[in-house]
Amino acid sequence: MMDDFKNQKCLHKRYAFQIVLQMREMLQALPSLVDINVPDGSLLTVCGDVHGQFYDLINIFELNGLPSEENPYLFNGDFVDRGSFSVEVILTLFAFKCMCPSAIYLARGNHESKSMNKIYGFEGEVRSKLSETFVELFAEVFCYLPLAHVINQKVFVVHGGLFSVDGVKLSDIRAIDRFCEPPEEGLMCELLWSDPQPCPGRGPSKRGVGLSFGADVTRRFLQDNNLDLVVRSHEVKDEGYEIEHDGKLITVFSAPNYCDQMGNKGAFIRFEAPDLKPNIVTFSAVPHPDVKPMAYANNFLRMFQ
Repeated sequence: MMDDFKNQKCLHKRYAFQIVLQMREMLQALPSLVDINVPDGSLLTVCGDVHGQFYDLINIFELNGLPSEENPYLFNGDFVDRGSFSVEVILTLFAFKCMCPSAIYLARGNHESKSMNKIYGFEGEVRSKLSETFVELFAEVFCYLPLAHVINQKVFVVHGGLFSVDGVKLSDIRAIDRFCEPPEEGLMCELLWSDPQPCPGRGPSKRGVGLSFGADVTRRFLQDNNLDLVVRSHEVKDEGYEIEHDGKLITVFSAPNYCDQMGNKGAFIRFEAPDLKPNIVTFSAVPHPDVKPMAYANNFLRMFQ
């Protein structure tokens, strides 16, 4: 399937249906906060936003090995939109999850939502490569994606960031009823949308959704939940990653040369148990067929490309 995708062939709808329906069943059974256990001597690789950059996803697997029980991955949201190979990305990630559930963990990003997919390309791409039925099906399955993961009770991994209030416990996140489109405010919204800021305290978000939170907010959240580190994605970084908040927060972003114009590197983080010291690997973009980012996006936005 991946070889066909590389050669710009489509998967027959029948098989795409089987993959997405099996995913729906699997994801529905998961809690909103998933605990990942990495045995001593074993590794887990955490990737950030991929944003429909299928050829860069393939490159990650070439650099770091395919997902398997011995080589598990956590993809931290924003699999789709902007890049014009989002269908290939999502079906590849979903197929690995179907084949071996413990080989790959998937978290929801702010782009796994109807409102974003309508504007930033995924909806149009699904219509073009699959069908209208799949637009609704993906929208439903995205609502079943977990919101966050905890590795060995020490590393908290979430797409966006932390909260507008102190005292949020992991049990509060576990209790979120996530089976919906992301709300405009509250814990679920903040998990998907928030960003760190260099100054302490909290401030308004530059995105108009969620908030910005300082190192003191990160420190208190980690203390309250007996955790060591926050890993999040959601923001493009020149080197593919950034370490902030006194080393207690790492942003990882895995879409190099984002939108074919940012010139950034991509990165992923390898955590080896038991010490879970983050080993960050960076990589550059690889060539892809000449289909521009946002090729399937809302026409109104394309005028500004």
